[in-house]
Amino acid sequence: MSAPSALELGREAVSRRAWSAAFARYAAADSAEPLAPGDLEQFALVAVLIGKVPESVEILSRAHQAYLAERRVADAARCAFWIGFRLMSERESAQAGGWLARARRLADEAGDCVEQGWLLVPEAIRMVHNGDPAEAYGLFVEAGAIAKRHANLDLMTLSVHGQGRALIRSGDSLRGTALLDEAMVAVTAGEVSPAVAGALYCSVLEACQEMKDMARAGEWTEAFATWCSSQPELVPFRGECQMNRSDVLLLRGEWARALAEATAARDRLAGSAPRAARAAAHYRIAEIARLRGEFAAAETAYADSARDDPAPRPGLARLRLAEGRVAEAEAAIRRVADEVHDRKWRPVVLEARVEIALAAGDPGAARAAADELAVIAARLEAPVLRAAASFADGMTRLGAGDARGAVAPLREAWSLWSELEAPYERARARVALALACRELGDADGARRELEAARDEFATLGAVPDRARVDALLGPVRRDADGPLSPRERDVLALIATGLTNRDIGKRLFISEKTVARHVSNIFVKLDLSSRAAATAYAYQHDLVRPTLT
Repeated sequence: MSAPSALELGREAVSRRAWSAAFARYAAADSAEPLAPGDLEQFALVAVLIGKVPESVEILSRAHQAYLAERRVADAARCAFWIGFRLMSERESAQAGGWLARARRLADEAGDCVEQGWLLVPEAIRMVHNGDPAEAYGLFVEAGAIAKRHANLDLMTLSVHGQGRALIRSGDSLRGTALLDEAMVAVTAGEVSPAVAGALYCSVLEACQEMKDMARAGEWTEAFATWCSSQPELVPFRGECQMNRSDVLLLRGEWARALAEATAARDRLAGSAPRAARAAAHYRIAEIARLRGEFAAAETAYADSARDDPAPRPGLARLRLAEGRVAEAEAAIRRVADEVHDRKWRPVVLEARVEIALAAGDPGAARAAADELAVIAARLEAPVLRAAASFADGMTRLGAGDARGAVAPLREAWSLWSELEAPYERARARVALALACRELGDADGARRELEAARDEFATLGAVPDRARVDALLGPVRRDADGPLSPRERDVLALIATGLTNRDIGKRLFISEKTVARHVSNIFVKLDLSSRAAATAYAYQHDLVRPTLT
């Protein structure tokens, strides 16, 4: 028997999902003798799967020309469609539009062909995202009919999924999610091509995020991770998978793992990925840093996110609030709330708007945001949104002086967050309940809630929140202060929040050199050798004071 050719080896590598080897074999075969157009299409798909989108477009262009030369018009239309679709993902809108227009003309010339169904997809997607879900639903149904007529499972699966997303956008989440799950059966069974499977995994997780259905998001994220791990050389989709895992882990309180996934996603998406994807990775890293009290790192990551995608987000406003810069936080969140109205981000913005408005002494703005959040939660019926809406309602009542009325919604929020296994949000609800108990004269109840919240914040590594609870639990015992002066205790408290000497100086209105002298004195007096040891000492002796802003 003769040795297998490079082309045969390439086809065999595709069957094993060894994408890099397949690309090398196809390239070798193509170099020896130009590939037939059908093999060029497979070569182009392999290029996409290892992140070589420009090369894929060039290879598909050759297949397109070869089909035209053979007067295989429908096949040429198919190549033109995928060129346009891939250029859309690269945000090359002008070129993408040109190729899609050519594909339409060729498909019309070919007559009844499956490519006519594929060409309905970009317009249907645009309608889903631009506020015309009913029209989008009709286009996806039409695409499905064409797919059925031509027995094309890829298009049929995408059609069912698209109908589901359109129904969800129309407010029919029950029917919509049923269709999403139906489409994913074909994906998990391996019945669709890798490129379509990856796109549908990303889309179903995006839909879960829009609905705030974190339980379903967790299930599909794990399935997505299994799919990605079965093909280690896959480049697209893997970063998106890591980002979705990061979101799920963050909600569950596994912040170290969430940060590791987000960081890996950032590194994987660097350079070649769409800017919005890179921005999302930077933003997630910033959010985790903010929650952990690493404010300088959060500032840097928020800036990195904004460089890739300037779309307004609430994270920086929340950072300013955590830093005690309430007026700046209020100005920032007011602008973000005026600009952001999409389904995914609007609830997040409203949560931040409530928190910051209450800190700024504007209960009217807090109530308006809480009411809008309640309407969204009622429409989507997602537990995570119901919990957020109940928490916002309780906090707004508390801010307006109605402690008694705040207890029921805050308790509901705590219960829902507990069911969702969301420890950070659960602990925040306990702090709010403690404040309500305190206003109602129940000092013992307030202390119990605060101590439980403190334990959860400590476990999470939520340094600013832990510090706030420590302050609410009462003044520092004098016998725990040891040999430190009042100013040295102030400096130690801020060391424990992760601030640099320069940042501590800004907080206390003293020079960086003076801070360094205080730090040196603290280390000598307490026999400490590092800032980490100083932080541990501060927490062990209840010296953290978040009111130093």
